[in-house]
Amino acid sequence: MPIRFWSLGWTSLWRDWRAGELRLLVIAVTLAVAALTAVGFFADRLQGSLARDARALIGGDAVVVADKPPAAAFGERADELGLARTLSLNFPTMGRASEAQGGSARLVALKAVGDGYPLRGSLRVADGPDAPDAPTREVPARGTAWVDAALLAQLGLRMGQPLLLGDSSFTIARVLSFEPDRGAGFLAFAPRVMIHSDDLPATGLVQPASRIVYRLAVAGPDARVAEFSRWAQQVVDRPDTRGVRLESLQGGQPQMEQTLARAEKFLNLVALLAALLCAVAVAIAARGFAQRHLDDCAMLRVLGLSQGTMARAYTLEFALTGLFASVLGVVMGWAVHHVFVLLLAGLVESSLPAPTMAPVLLGLGMGLTLMLAFGLPPVLQLAKVPPLRVIRRDVGQVKPATLAVLGLGMTGFAALLLAASHDLVLGGIAVGGFAAAVAVFALISYGAVRLLRASVNEATAPRALVMATRQVSARPAFAVVQISALSVGLLALVLLVLLRTDLIQSWRAATPPDAPNRFVINVQPEQAEPFQAALREAGVQRFDWFPMIRGRLVAINGREVSPQQFEADRAQRLVEREFNLSHAAQPPANNPIVAGRWTPDEADGLSVEEGLAQELGLTLGDTLTFDIAGQPVERRITSLRKVDWASMRVNFFVIFPLAQMPDVPLTYISAYHAPEQPGFDNALVREFPNITNVDMTQTIAQVQRVLGQVIAAVEFLFAFTLAAGLVVLLAAVTATRAEREREFAILRAVGAGSALLRQVQRVELLGVGLLAGFLASAVAVAVGWALARYAFQFAWTASPWVPLAGAVAGALLALAAGWWGLRSVLRTPVVETLRKAAV
Repeated sequence: MPIRFWSLGWTSLWRDWRAGELRLLVIAVTLAVAALTAVGFFADRLQGSLARDARALIGGDAVVVADKPPAAAFGERADELGLARTLSLNFPTMGRASEAQGGSARLVALKAVGDGYPLRGSLRVADGPDAPDAPTREVPARGTAWVDAALLAQLGLRMGQPLLLGDSSFTIARVLSFEPDRGAGFLAFAPRVMIHSDDLPATGLVQPASRIVYRLAVAGPDARVAEFSRWAQQVVDRPDTRGVRLESLQGGQPQMEQTLARAEKFLNLVALLAALLCAVAVAIAARGFAQRHLDDCAMLRVLGLSQGTMARAYTLEFALTGLFASVLGVVMGWAVHHVFVLLLAGLVESSLPAPTMAPVLLGLGMGLTLMLAFGLPPVLQLAKVPPLRVIRRDVGQVKPATLAVLGLGMTGFAALLLAASHDLVLGGIAVGGFAAAVAVFALISYGAVRLLRASVNEATAPRALVMATRQVSARPAFAVVQISALSVGLLALVLLVLLRTDLIQSWRAATPPDAPNRFVINVQPEQAEPFQAALREAGVQRFDWFPMIRGRLVAINGREVSPQQFEADRAQRLVEREFNLSHAAQPPANNPIVAGRWTPDEADGLSVEEGLAQELGLTLGDTLTFDIAGQPVERRITSLRKVDWASMRVNFFVIFPLAQMPDVPLTYISAYHAPEQPGFDNALVREFPNITNVDMTQTIAQVQRVLGQVIAAVEFLFAFTLAAGLVVLLAAVTATRAEREREFAILRAVGAGSALLRQVQRVELLGVGLLAGFLASAVAVAVGWALARYAFQFAWTASPWVPLAGAVAGALLALAAGWWGLRSVLRTPVVETLRKAAV
């Protein structure tokens, strides 16, 4: 009766599983799938949460934003479509306590809202600063104000007391703890005051020159909202429409955007490296599996089993093993992603929506690809083992996979990795860098093996070194595979250690403990020296100090500029708004020059932030004309600067490289870390009542909390790749265990002692690890530089000691892995090993 392949496959699977033959393969695939799906589940649910909450974050389904009252046509069109609508006004002003309560004043972000606000989401309010908050669909009643708790402390006010805004007095009725559409920007840092829009005219705050942001929000069925949005966008795009835009969902504060973006990239990188390492481990483990089953397959061929049946049986065994390991990895990834949610509590909601099937399908596809593309090719060669091997052990050895099979598998694997990375630059550098590294490792290790035999003088060298050299040079192919695999594993570990350390340092450097937590604007020129003296007297020795000039860009290269010349929304807004300009003889210390040259006191020069230049299509040599207080000022771009907008420092889009500009009106802006003395801010405002003092303490504390949570998540996933790297090391070191057992058995049979053979094994492992560690560290420096510059956008320079430290670490890790994986080699009785070799 012919043997069916599925029966043989099941039998082989059960036998190999009980014998532990598949253990390393399952561990490698499970680790890779778990790392990828953990990040995948987290990112997928986070994106689902953003899509779910997008409407709440802008206060409606669509919002028309304008710097003057929106045209009546917008409201009429919304009414025609049956959409609900509400109008809110936002602008900065000064909030004051009455003289009876001390008369303190603070900059506030005033919002006037009408009934029905917000159309999406809900406000959260409390009855006092320490009372629990709750959602509400109400808005402030006439004559009352809802305020941030911070404003009460800053002005020394209590609930029920009056707050003065312009010509009106409002009773503080509730504490405002959350508003869905608050957004970001400079005013987001000022404490909020919310009043009813019917009370606004009486305050006298709305004047013809007032800088007010009007937000007309609409909500309704998706189809009607889409129709309104298309119509509104057409109106916004008309040449005669200025200062109006249709709002899309914007992210949070720029500090957190950049931090979380880098964290997501690093999490993706860690997952990619884990998958790459596991691919190496699967390939090595599968080759060892095939090597151990050669004799069994030769006997099956003698008994008449066909090649096709054997090939199908092993395909079934590996497919089922890969499916089991993939499912196990998906389950583990699902569990692990909940740890990310806990570590990032407060940054992401715990009530995230359910994930889609995309991470599950990606995990299953990755696991099966790993097993079938890297594990199956050497195993399929078992079907071609000649029956002659039963009596001749030198025939039917496992051969390297053909280039076609290897190329097809690696192409599919690389495509899945690029899809999982969600970033072509990051995925391209990681996958391409590792592919190039494997080729470099193989070439250099082959040359090193050839050089090794010639460089060791067998007459004078220690016996252990001579014997280790003979063993390595006697099987150059195994040595090349072993060194290359060790190098790949160490490359991933060194790369992650280097990038993790420098990435975390760059994050922490952005908001150090002494980062500026006060931004003061509107300091008049005659107040400059007294203001700086007041800071120094209070113990503030380090502070940013820049002149600030208001100007509007009116021409580029002599041609009048208008928003309609640009397609990007941000470019249109930049052209419409007034710029904050500055001047200084020297460039700011935290603004490196990336193009051109900064020449101090260059009369017609101009330095532009590189992002602005890219947005507006500006290059070195272009001329910009600004309207500054009614007078045109034309200058030529002579340098481009890189500005880190998340640095909590004073930054400018455009700077004149001049020490003095006496002919233009200006004020000063300062940033500093406030001293820990009570009443400092109030005293400063009383001495300089015209200034606007913005307290950033809570924002910086929030950013630093974010950093701590993100770093914890990064370090947690780092453990996955560390485990994958150790699996690769163990697989690489133990790949030649059968050959070592036979060689050492013969040496012991002819009189070699166990102590000498232990020395031979240690010398070989130390040498292989030393070379692999050096190669891995050298390549890690190059790949790390590319990732830091092009994927993470931060400056990075590795220490010259990295290759040396990597070589030492590689030697020690190889020695440790060899001790663990090869400890049984010298314990196996000689007779048993020789009997196995003779069978």
